[in-house]
Amino acid sequence: MALEPSPKRAIVFFDGQNLYHAARHAFGYTYPNFDPIALASAVSNAHGWELAEVRFYTGVPDREDDPFWHHFWTNKLAHLGRRGATIYSRSLVYRNKVVRLPGGAEHSYLSGEEKGIDVRIAIDVIGLAWQNAYDVAVIFSQDQDLSEVAREIRDIARSQDRWLKMASAYPVSPVTQNRKGINWTDWIRIDRATYDACLDPRDYRPKAAPGSTP
Repeated sequence: MALEPSPKRAIVFFDGQNLYHAARHAFGYTYPNFDPIALASAVSNAHGWELAEVRFYTGVPDREDDPFWHHFWTNKLAHLGRRGATIYSRSLVYRNKVVRLPGGAEHSYLSGEEKGIDVRIAIDVIGLAWQNAYDVAVIFSQDQDLSEVAREIRDIARSQDRWLKMASAYPVSPVTQNRKGINWTDWIRIDRATYDACLDPRDYRPKAAPGSTP
């Protein structure tokens, strides 16, 4: 069995949209008000890990489709980058969705969807493991599509005869329905006190009515 390294280097990967929706359901926040670097530091410090890097991934609406949230994410990501985080963003893909109203009528609307974010996270987690860039990969997400990445990390650890861990972190509260982390990972549940201690002091929202998709 490979010896545990000391200190353990951690890289923290954020799925920005997944974290936002989890925090909205758990704590009722209506926009992504978290500070990823503060959250990464809090989790790393709590477990005695040495924070090596913060990587943030999110979809961003085009200015023409949703100027409010385009402004929000453009400014938030720019500030994160200036503070040393690695940023990966892609334009949201918009599709028409149809819902049936209680009276039987149908209503169609444009819905922005992320494409490729989970794939990019998976590629980076695996690639950086092969490069021996970390000992612990912490993913702020509950996306079960990433469970295969956790299995791959175990294979890499055996192949390189070294100690590797993958953990998934996510907000929880008494009203949270999905309390599971990513399969094959250690689960790190973020409570309200921890989350609120890591709020971003900056509000990147423009002074206008918001669109529908952060």
